Amino acid sequence: MQIIQQIRNKTVAVCYVLTLVIFSSCQAMRTDDGKGNLKRPQGSPLFSNFNYTGNDQIYSENPIIPGKFYSTILQGCYPDPSITRKGDDYYLVASSFVMFPGVPIFHSKDMVNWKQIGHVLNRESQLQVGTAGISEGVYAPDIMYNPNNDTFYMITTQFASGIGNMVVKTKDPKENNWSDPIKLKFEGIDPALFFDDNGKAYVVHNDAPDAGKELYKGHRVIKIWEYDVEKDQVVPGTSKIIVDGGVDLSKQPIWIEAPHIYKKNGQYYLMCAEGGTGGNHSEVIFFSDHPMGPYIPAKNNPILSQRHLAADRPNKVDWAGHADLVQTADGEWYGVFLAVRPNEKGRVNSGRETFVLPVDWSGKWPVFEGGMEPLKALVRTPKGVINSQGKAGYFPNGNFTFKDKLNGKVLDERWIALRGPREKFLVNEMNGLAIKPFDIHIKEKKPISALFYRQQHLSFTSEVEMDYIPGSEKDLAGITCLQSEKFNYVFGVTKSNQEYYIQLERSENGVTQVLAKQKLSKLGKMKLRVSASGDDYTFSYALAGHDYQNLGGTVSGDILSTDVAGGFTGAMIGLYATSAHMINPVK
Repeated sequence: MQIIQQIRNKTVAVCYVLTLVIFSSCQAMRTDDGKGNLKRPQGSPLFSNFNYTGNDQIYSENPIIPGKFYSTILQGCYPDPSITRKGDDYYLVASSFVMFPGVPIFHSKDMVNWKQIGHVLNRESQLQVGTAGISEGVYAPDIMYNPNNDTFYMITTQFASGIGNMVVKTKDPKENNWSDPIKLKFEGIDPALFFDDNGKAYVVHNDAPDAGKELYKGHRVIKIWEYDVEKDQVVPGTSKIIVDGGVDLSKQPIWIEAPHIYKKNGQYYLMCAEGGTGGNHSEVIFFSDHPMGPYIPAKNNPILSQRHLAADRPNKVDWAGHADLVQTADGEWYGVFLAVRPNEKGRVNSGRETFVLPVDWSGKWPVFEGGMEPLKALVRTPKGVINSQGKAGYFPNGNFTFKDKLNGKVLDERWIALRGPREKFLVNEMNGLAIKPFDIHIKEKKPISALFYRQQHLSFTSEVEMDYIPGSEKDLAGITCLQSEKFNYVFGVTKSNQEYYIQLERSENGVTQVLAKQKLSKLGKMKLRVSASGDDYTFSYALAGHDYQNLGGTVSGDILSTDVAGGFTGAMIGLYATSAHMINPVK
């Protein structure tokens, strides 16, 4: 009996210990405080009260007046726009590369006032960019409504995933329920769909010339295929080259791409970008009596470009091209396209933005109104439309302030992550947003624990409150200004030799240098701020109850520009945390 009792006692003791272990483990994994409020994981910074204010001279000098709206309808990195209409509903999408979720989608009732309704690619089954560089991923999406089967399609090229050219579809874009990708069996980039009114469908895209027929660097062609709507696949054997090189092959035009087909008065019009997506960018137009061609170029090409204008023109807008057209319900035509606004040193930090212009198609050819002249800040609204940009939930334009307390259960759609879902590192709290740090550094081509907001102005101020205590020298949290994994600034709090520091790091082509650091007398709540005036950036911090102090003086935004960093994206402001902090000082 005594032995049995000893066994019972030991069993009870073991069970008690196991219960404590299980209870402790459960407590460690808890995401709430027992009252339904989410609890911040240990070692995670808490961010709150994010403010972004833009102050560009062009908008200050051109206030909104009745009958006008800003031509930059999507400021910041929203390149390669495509637009479609069903009834009085307009939908617009833009490239997103490795941003997650991908392909932001906007809705409007009048072509002027736009609301972001989500992202087309919002699931990991749709977007597989976990090891891609910043300018890989999803390029040049094309959105098209097919009235023959009342279905919306988004066709694009997804690089670095093995997917390649793909299409997704939905009956209602507002439901954010686009299908998983359907892989398309053709090479090349920049695919676009065309649905004829006789029920037939086609795909056009950029491709390399046939083997052995490339005449010069940048020589490309436009191909067309018949498209089987029932099978969602191109029809084998129907491929045909409809443009070789560009408008005039003898002049060796480069990078004919971004094709779109339109039908007007029984004729077919093919519009393409030509000249590459930089300073030689333009938009050209062709026509045919049949969607499969042959296509004849207009004599007045290009119909949109800024390449021929004086380089020193004021309030310069450049690189205009990669356009798409839409006819309004009242019969007017508008075109969306990408362009850039360089800073005073000619550098592009805010990226390729989405612009809009009225299009005059009263004659045979569509003509972008003012598209061959220096682009203006203001353009005319469609008939009877009242400009409500920045009000009632509409996307803001011009100089504006975006405020986010970061304490809502639903994250604003303007916040994106890189290479993976935001939900994997975010924890909502009553008084802010916690970021669970990944054991991944910002310079790695992996999903990082950082939440990004696009830089939308040449001159801006952005600040956020942070509550954080790093646990080791590998821990860091703060803000980042990022062009890519190789080119960025990191401004954050870390630990070294049992002391706590705030420091400013500059990474250029993957090599990191600590520009400045300051020992902190106390930790906890503080404010972080970055300001830019063109190419000049400053980083500052304020401890609780103290004024802002600059760290590192004024630094150049050169590494945040496409001109220096390369690629196709614009700079972004990030709320960043990592448990894999590392430094590679320049010696």
